[in-house]
Amino acid sequence: MKWTDTIRIAEELFEKYPDIDPLTIRFTDLHSWVMALDGFDDDPAHSGEKILEAIQMAWIDESK
Repeated sequence: MKWTDTIRIAEELFEKYPDIDPLTIRFTDLHSWVMALDGFDDDPAHSGEKILEAIQMAWIDESK
């Protein structure tokens, strides 16, 4: 997985943290959680606020 795989990342986060409200996550924590996902293999520096927001929004959609 790469940073641009926002929907897949959101699905993985939803499965791993089903009881977490994505709106309560700080971007620093979100960044760490994504980096720790099995199968994630991208440069930590390639993320930014825009990508983290997209992941957060996809996670919110996944959790509905």
